[in-house]
Amino acid sequence: MKKTIAIIFGGKSSEYSVSLESTYSVLSHLDRKKYDVYMIGITKKGEWKHFDGEMKLIEQDQWYHYSLNTVMIGLDPNSHCLLEVIDNQIVSIPIDAILPILHGKNGEDGTIQGIIQMSGIPLVGCDVLSSALCMDKYRAHQLVESYGIKVPKSIYLSHQDDYIKHRKDILNLKLPLYIKPIRSGSSLGICRIENFDDLDEALKYAFQYDNQVLIEEEIKGFEVGCAVMGIHDLQVGRVDEIELTKGFFNFKEKYTLETSNIHVPARIDNQLEKRIQETAKKIYRILGCQVFARVDMFLTPDEDIVFNEVNTIPGFTAHSRYPSMMKAAGISFTELLSELIEMGINYANENNLSR
Repeated sequence: MKKTIAIIFGGKSSEYSVSLESTYSVLSHLDRKKYDVYMIGITKKGEWKHFDGEMKLIEQDQWYHYSLNTVMIGLDPNSHCLLEVIDNQIVSIPIDAILPILHGKNGEDGTIQGIIQMSGIPLVGCDVLSSALCMDKYRAHQLVESYGIKVPKSIYLSHQDDYIKHRKDILNLKLPLYIKPIRSGSSLGICRIENFDDLDEALKYAFQYDNQVLIEEEIKGFEVGCAVMGIHDLQVGRVDEIELTKGFFNFKEKYTLETSNIHVPARIDNQLEKRIQETAKKIYRILGCQVFARVDMFLTPDEDIVFNEVNTIPGFTAHSRYPSMMKAAGISFTELLSELIEMGINYANENNLSR
């Protein structure tokens, strides 16, 4: 029998638009012979709605212009259902698994994962702890570094007043610097500065996205990524490489590739690729990831591997890195989605998380 998968998209997040693109792509590639889909759209105001219209309305951000029923996740772990308000009555909708395609805050930071895990419905993706850890760039770096993996030199600001206290240490960092919100994705809120005169404005911009900020030295070389899937036995995609002609891989570049290129596989030898893949798997395990995640690293001219970050819900758009890396390893987008869904369901059942 076909399984019913709830896909949650949108979200009260600065990465709302990215979620819509990813969701359209997932819906376009999902095997409909195996799965029925129940779509839950979260508006920019945070309203949960059941959407059963045409997929293109999601891509066009027109999905919410209709009279939609309110829906919520049922928290009775024995029911495995959603609760939809239909004609002023609450109707139970049985669900086999939930795949959140939400990027950034309120989607990739452990919040939605906590609700799903409380419901007992199998979650396709990382759990609460790993999602929260990976979203927090500073604490993820601290933990990964404790296992002997290199991370960029940085200064952590827990709030805006920390700038005065750490000013001397900040001025001792080597330019150029990256000013990053601790918990933000898609490079939103990030600035690259080559002069300390620009630091104040960069900090103001970063603090618009989070109340904690990281000031980080630039790593010479280029960024590489590795798609990882699995729980105990891990499988990896081919390593990719980001080629930049100027600046850094900011939000605009990630979704337009106007002045950059992504090479899949990366232009490195097999031995180096295997080192990067093994490092990615180690980081994945250190941070407690499960089902799937994308591990981003830097490769220096001396072939040192330096950890950057982990995306627990990486982009799934037509040109996104995670499905591209898996495709290069011989796994089609449709096969990938089926494997991830079945993995999430099996893991929940084997560990009694769905009861």
